[in-house]
Amino acid sequence: MASENLSQDTLAEQLLELALKSGAEAAEVYQSRSLSRPVFFEANRLKQIETSQSEGTALRLWCNGRPGLTVAYGSVDPQAIVEKSLALSQLNQPETIELGSNSLVSYPDLGKSVPVEVLIDWGKEAIALIRDLYPDVLCTSDWECDIENTRLINNKGLDCHYSDTTLSCYVSAEWIRGDDFLSVSDGQTQRCLLNPGKIAQQIIQRLIWAEENISPPSGRFPILFTSKAADMLWGTVQAALNGKRVLEKASPWGEKLGQPVMSPTVTLYQDPQAGPYSCPFDDEGHPTQSLIFIENGILRNFYSDRTTGRELATGSTGNGFRPGLGSYPTPGLFNFLIQPGILSLQNLIQDMENGLIVDQMLGGGSSISGDFSINVDLGYWVKNGQIVGRVKDTMVSGNVYTALKQVVKLGGDADWNESCYTPSLIVEGLSTTGRNNYSSSQESGVRSQE
Repeated sequence: MASENLSQDTLAEQLLELALKSGAEAAEVYQSRSLSRPVFFEANRLKQIETSQSEGTALRLWCNGRPGLTVAYGSVDPQAIVEKSLALSQLNQPETIELGSNSLVSYPDLGKSVPVEVLIDWGKEAIALIRDLYPDVLCTSDWECDIENTRLINNKGLDCHYSDTTLSCYVSAEWIRGDDFLSVSDGQTQRCLLNPGKIAQQIIQRLIWAEENISPPSGRFPILFTSKAADMLWGTVQAALNGKRVLEKASPWGEKLGQPVMSPTVTLYQDPQAGPYSCPFDDEGHPTQSLIFIENGILRNFYSDRTTGRELATGSTGNGFRPGLGSYPTPGLFNFLIQPGILSLQNLIQDMENGLIVDQMLGGGSSISGDFSINVDLGYWVKNGQIVGRVKDTMVSGNVYTALKQVVKLGGDADWNESCYTPSLIVEGLSTTGRNNYSSSQESGVRSQE
């Protein structure tokens, strides 16, 4: 399923021709095809092998300046989709028509496909390595090879397309000890090769750290967010950097370009050639670009699509993406990277002396306000630079913007957590509360009433 499959398909050209003949003054066609081959393991054994394919086509046209968008999946009747788009356009208000032009680009295919047999072998290897040391755990995992084709073409001469192959896996280990239940999970996303040995070792290390349970702490301590937990902080930052949020006056950084907004140890950027979430162009046909958002704590840029960039007088940054095939482009990120430090995770733990490690969380992160309160699903207490055990029934609360002004250290262990490339980091300014402390407070209240 190579990129030329879409470029040789004539459906897009048919839709453009029909749209213009039917009275539209401008039109674009966005096509997406995907082939996915996941394998699933449950209770330490191979459970299921699947193959799924999907194909979607979106036609967006303008008639008298009014946009109409229609999506069809699978086989398409060109006349029907054009007529529906024209009808929908009459329900919308006129808008400025902004389309890229004069670009016929075929980008090189990204990534490398692997056969199902390799995915199965990787899954078996990871589970065997974990159960060699912990035979009582039950492992669940899925391993997937996903191939995506994308093409964008319009009547102004724009025609760009590429093929993108991504490998991903997710492994969880459940360990039941009497009344105590522990679930440890981790994953990987790469272009050409997954490492079952590495993910197994990450699971094993967490199981070792969690062998002893200790009473939950309470108070203000340094918090170490591991690389798989730190994206909770960065989600809020991504929202604050969105040019659309700046226009809506929702971003707290709207008037702070050129000013410090974080610790000087923090640099954030996007890179269209980095890792498994590289991307050559956005959903408006604009080439993606390297862009520094925050440099040594100082706010440098927001990201925007074509419309937002025009209103901000900055132009598009190549970040116009569709949340779904049936959506209009809006500012979005293809990847988000945090420049790592040099310390290993073990060095970070030793340098922290006393504090809490957050490795897995229950619930979502904060809103653009930055305030959050999360339950720690998997956390560890550090005393004198050593992990002394797992903490349960613990909550962490605070404000993301405040915490990121108090980043103590960044690790050198950066990894991809979906499209966010982040290291572990130590922050201050957050509160931790354990359930035991809630109970004590409630009991004190009862006694005082008596």
